[in-house]
Amino acid sequence: MTLHVVWTQNARLDLLEIIRYIAERSPGAARAVKSALDAAPQAAATAPYLYRNGRVPGTREIVVHPNYVIVYSVTDRIEVLNVLHSRQCYPSE
Repeated sequence: MTLHVVWTQNARLDLLEIIRYIAERSPGAARAVKSALDAAPQAAATAPYLYRNGRVPGTREIVVHPNYVIVYSVTDRIEVLNVLHSRQCYPSE
């Protein structure tokens, strides 16, 4: 069974900020990172518990690249909560 993937507004804003930052330096790299970040939750949709437990209870994490982590929760769908740079402070909720 494949779950539906939903991105929260916070996650979309995180993604936009990351891609804008990278694009200022390398448009090609920005496209590659965006593609990887967009695709990662789709893998979780088919195997939601494949990825590690999150630092916040009730969440899970996908390390998409050594620098980027997608935080999501599993209910009747995959809800992407945040996209974080590995050096960024982890949100408490």
